[in-house]
Amino acid sequence: MFAVIKTGGKQYKVAPGDTLFVEKLPGEAGEIVALDQVLMLGDDKGTTVGTPLVEGATVAAEVLRQDRHAKIIVFKKKRRKNYRRTHGHRQETTVLQVTEILTGGKKPSGKLATKAPAKAKAPAKPKDEAAEKPAKKAAAKKAEAPKTEAAKTETKKAAPKKAAAKKSAAEAPAKKAAPKKAAAKAGGEKKAPAKKAAAKKPAAKKDKE
Repeated sequence: MFAVIKTGGKQYKVAPGDTLFVEKLPGEAGEIVALDQVLMLGDDKGTTVGTPLVEGATVAAEVLRQDRHAKIIVFKKKRRKNYRRTHGHRQETTVLQVTEILTGGKKPSGKLATKAPAKAKAPAKPKDEAAEKPAKKAAAKKAEAPKTEAAKTETKKAAPKKAAAKKSAAEAPAKKAAPKKAAAKAGGEKKAPAKKAAAKKPAAKKDKE
């Protein structure tokens, strides 16, 4: 008797006593795995094809060990781009030995493998806490608002002081420069008569001649 089963997205033709390498299934060595996706059954009398599965048919297999396939090399390359990537991969598999093919809804004998427990989800937060969060944020914003207003008023007050300091600094050089200009004017007035006197002296010598 033989059967065609589906597991791990693949189909296998099996008979009692066969050894299979299938995609990883939960279970430890010595436990029994029930494969209930039977697509076809066959014996000396004939074959039964499922639509898509054969009702009440299961294949029992014993877990021999949890193993991994030989390593395969995954190499990627893009020409003229200096791009090369090399990875190794070993697919996890379960080694099974078919013990019996059951029909008519019979259950396999032996200790069945238990499925891996599902991960517990994080408990949902109560609605009260979710409602409190916006209220806390609003209170924090209100507390920060007076501080920001006080900081703005301080900056406004500090601005006139800076402007006054700039004005005084600008006026000081102007006042210092004023005496220099006056001295320059005074010097010019004194020098002018000296030039006139020098011009008059040659005229006097001509009269004597």
